[in-house]
Amino acid sequence: MTESENRVAVVILNWNGKSFLEKFLPGIHQSCKGIADLVVADNASTDDSIDFLERHYPSVRIIKLPKNNGYTGGYNEALQKVSNEYYVLLNSDVEVKDNWISPVLNLMDSNPAIAACQPKILSQSHPDEFEYAGAGGGFIDKFGFPFCRGRIFQSIEKDNGQYDDDSRIFWATGACMFIRSSCFHELNGFDNAFFAHMEEIDLCWRL
Repeated sequence: MTESENRVAVVILNWNGKSFLEKFLPGIHQSCKGIADLVVADNASTDDSIDFLERHYPSVRIIKLPKNNGYTGGYNEALQKVSNEYYVLLNSDVEVKDNWISPVLNLMDSNPAIAACQPKILSQSHPDEFEYAGAGGGFIDKFGFPFCRGRIFQSIEKDNGQYDDDSRIFWATGACMFIRSSCFHELNGFDNAFFAHMEEIDLCWRL
């Protein structure tokens, strides 16, 4: 592990995602300055993602993983090498806004019982609508079906500020999950059996 003055590490798992890095990393990189370490964990990409990062973002820490173990295995292995107090697990295709980290961090600091958290997630292609992956926070019904505030199955709401609040949720989206590193490691991280999809629901259920 490496030590850092920043309490937060924003960790992006990449697999052949150079196009996403080109498009979205500039804003993420700018937003992390002075607040969070920016880490890209590369799942054995075969494109030139690593070369792109090394040439254009020398300040970004790169963790090179020997093979593609999916979302679960990739993060589980990479986060063994990240020692910050908080992790932000961020998909490579997410566009962030200014000051997106501090409000969530302040909330978690104010209540040690909060293990994981997420911001509101809106669609990039339709910014007035919620994003399918996470929306306004996740829940699960008595039959085991996951749903979100702002998205139930294929029904997606427009964002009219109806979820501009702090609310207890059952699961936080893996597209942008804030989690205490101590909690992540106490539970041995994600269940590798999931590889990708539904893994964050399982982890939050265990939390």
